[in-house]
Amino acid sequence: MELYHLLNRGVDKRQIFLDNQDRARFVHNLYEFNDKPPVTNTRRRVPPNSPEALMFDLRGRTFEREKLVEIHGWCIMGNHYHLLVSECVEGGLTKFLMKLNVGYAKYFNEKYKRSGTLFQGRTKKVHIATDAHFLHILHYIHLNPLDFLKGATAWRTLEIKNAKAALAHLEKYRWSSYPDYCGIKNFPSILTTELFSDVFGNYKKTIAEYVRDLDITPIRESLLE
Repeated sequence: MELYHLLNRGVDKRQIFLDNQDRARFVHNLYEFNDKPPVTNTRRRVPPNSPEALMFDLRGRTFEREKLVEIHGWCIMGNHYHLLVSECVEGGLTKFLMKLNVGYAKYFNEKYKRSGTLFQGRTKKVHIATDAHFLHILHYIHLNPLDFLKGATAWRTLEIKNAKAALAHLEKYRWSSYPDYCGIKNFPSILTTELFSDVFGNYKKTIAEYVRDLDITPIRESLLE
């Protein structure tokens, strides 16, 4: 299995997730577009102005699908997203990213009455090729929302003043795979946790120890920012 860290951001670093409806739509797309057949009507299960209804929809659907990729981790920020994926079928990664980026850009442009390119370019991807990178990358993706927490924004320079507050913030941040890894059902339908659960066991305990002894030095050169 080949594991990849993916990142794309808004053109000119613009904000591409302006409210919870945008974030919920992107999460919906992570599920809807991760299927081999083309999606002909992405609006049918997205009630307007109702992200909670959309969240329920993701949890409730059980019909058989042909996934293009396995999503092992994810995080939505203000102007970019992170994904940690492996390919299920040959060419699945490329097809999934095309559907995901084009689909979200179409939604965003229609909603905000704009035109033109939304993303800065092709999605960046890094192959997770070393043990050190593998053991750090999921934590790194999950720590990104600390950019929104006062006193924790320097976490990339290995400084978190209040580890307890940082962990509480991450647990409350809905727009990542962190809650699901910590046993809080958030968006389980889009996520495959077995790979890292087998390695880390109790993830909540593991990430707490990681935050206390924060060290991303081994993978700094491989990070996508």
